[in-house]
Amino acid sequence: MSTRPKDTILKNVVIKFAGDSGDGMQLTGSQFTNNTALLGIDLATFPDFPAEIRAPQGTLPGVSGYQLHFSSDHIFTPGDECDVLVAMNAAALKTNLKSLKKGGRIIANLEGFDSKNLRLANYPDGVNPLDDSSLLNYDLIRVDVTKLTREALKEIPMGAKERDRAKNMFVLGFLYWMYNRSLDSTIQFLTEKFGKKPDILESNIRALRAGYNYGDTTEAFTTTYTVAKAKLEPGTYRSIMGNQALSYGLIAASEKSGLPLYLGSYPITPASDILHELSRHKAFGVRTFQAEDEIAAITSAIGASYGGCIGVTTTSGPGMALKAEAMGLAMMLEIPLLICDIQRGGPSTGLPTKTEQSDLLQAYYGRNGESPMPVISASMPSDCFEVAYEAVRIAIQHMTPVILLSDGYIANGAEPWKFPNAEQLPPIEVKFKTALRQDEEKLEPYLRDEKGARPWAIPGTPGLEHRIGGLEKENITGNVSYDPENHELMVKLRQEKVDKIADYIPLQKLDSGPEKGDLLVLGWGSTFGSIKTAVSELQKEGLSISHAHLRYIRPFPKNLGQILKNFKQVLIPELNNGQLIKIIRDQYFVDAIGYNKIMGIPFTRHELIQKMREMVG
Repeated sequence: MSTRPKDTILKNVVIKFAGDSGDGMQLTGSQFTNNTALLGIDLATFPDFPAEIRAPQGTLPGVSGYQLHFSSDHIFTPGDECDVLVAMNAAALKTNLKSLKKGGRIIANLEGFDSKNLRLANYPDGVNPLDDSSLLNYDLIRVDVTKLTREALKEIPMGAKERDRAKNMFVLGFLYWMYNRSLDSTIQFLTEKFGKKPDILESNIRALRAGYNYGDTTEAFTTTYTVAKAKLEPGTYRSIMGNQALSYGLIAASEKSGLPLYLGSYPITPASDILHELSRHKAFGVRTFQAEDEIAAITSAIGASYGGCIGVTTTSGPGMALKAEAMGLAMMLEIPLLICDIQRGGPSTGLPTKTEQSDLLQAYYGRNGESPMPVISASMPSDCFEVAYEAVRIAIQHMTPVILLSDGYIANGAEPWKFPNAEQLPPIEVKFKTALRQDEEKLEPYLRDEKGARPWAIPGTPGLEHRIGGLEKENITGNVSYDPENHELMVKLRQEKVDKIADYIPLQKLDSGPEKGDLLVLGWGSTFGSIKTAVSELQKEGLSISHAHLRYIRPFPKNLGQILKNFKQVLIPELNNGQLIKIIRDQYFVDAIGYNKIMGIPFTRHELIQKMREMVG
């Protein structure tokens, strides 16, 4: 007769689920994430999957992973090292062992370590890491997941292949037992997903319960673990991924502005989820169009904006390159348009499923002629909501295309989000030109207001006929003009309009640290969490280090130059070969130091701490 295992309280835990892309590791991780969020525990995730839709089974390139960091404290990264590694096969172990803490726990599926899987994972003949001394520094738990799952499902009329698909639920159930979790949220999810397929529903629920019971009845497991609820700001929270939050921000902007939302998109990793999400919300008047290519996608969005909608197009780096000419057209037309670039490793096809801050210089300069556009950047999954909302506001009120930069790490990562009430969102005022002034004989389409924005006249409005197109326009009248002086004037007016946006955005604030000191760490985008964590750790040691993170990258906040001059040294970490640093050096003549990583994975806090220690001595 087994006794109740001892319960141990932990402050934080990092788990990595890893297996073949067909093993359901993304689903397992997301279910554990949702379960964690429901308990009010803070979390951060990092999904990591192959570029191929069905990568070669059992091979190192085919490993799919999902890392989850959950804590009773407020956290900002998915963790540097794992406490627990779930390895469904030999390739998953080999790929991820380096990220497991010494003394960490390995839950290994025995069937995934047969001779075939060992060969596919490039282990030498006769070598099995579960049987030699290579894992002596770890707590190894061998579980014959496949055999136990088949045994639990033997009464269900399914083939072995179909039964094996539920083995991820067995693992999930075992972990729910280990961390004192209820199965209810996942059973509800499975019921909603497979309610019309009773055999599949029953097999998944049985496997889930079998995994839980395996932990509960096997005497080898003497300890369970509990992580307390985090002390978060009061409010209503949900777990949200970056692309979801961005989609909701666009819908909220549509509702608050009163303008229909239109998305013209061509699927591309890691931006496609925005198209998928927005297509579910027709009840809010959202229109989505999956175009035949990137050019058709953006030009359809330009047409929607010309007709009085919020025109949006979504893409990643290669698609941005294809959209460049049409982006220049939207800039010449001076109409609102939002281009969402969810960055990935490049160049060319590059690393489709790996993260990189690869496109800042493309966003800044990647069009022919003088083609300035505002650039705004998200820093965390939940931040995507506010950034999307703000990007729409800038586009509408300043009559300009806006580029929103996110990346694969933000897009696919998840964290708790305290979502706002509609009343809490700032208004987005829209001013359409609806009639001629008494002193106007005909519309003057390039007569600008105090922001430098031209009037937004909807086609079909009586008396407001005007010319559009990519040819240079005469100032005020909008007639086609090849006059040299006029062209120079229009180029400078368009640049001045973008520069003036700095008068309508907040001043830059320090995220933490003194206003003057030895070192400022300046970041943008998805480096936020790792920089914040590393800086906080060194600040507790008494080092004079501050952190500033940019949301507005073009134009920069008006006080950024002064902030930079308040510090002896400036460090700019980027997941690229040094892009923001070139712009900072050019605009502010600051001898900033770059720290770059181009591996398709985020910075760890250890890497940044080491670099900061170097700089402050």
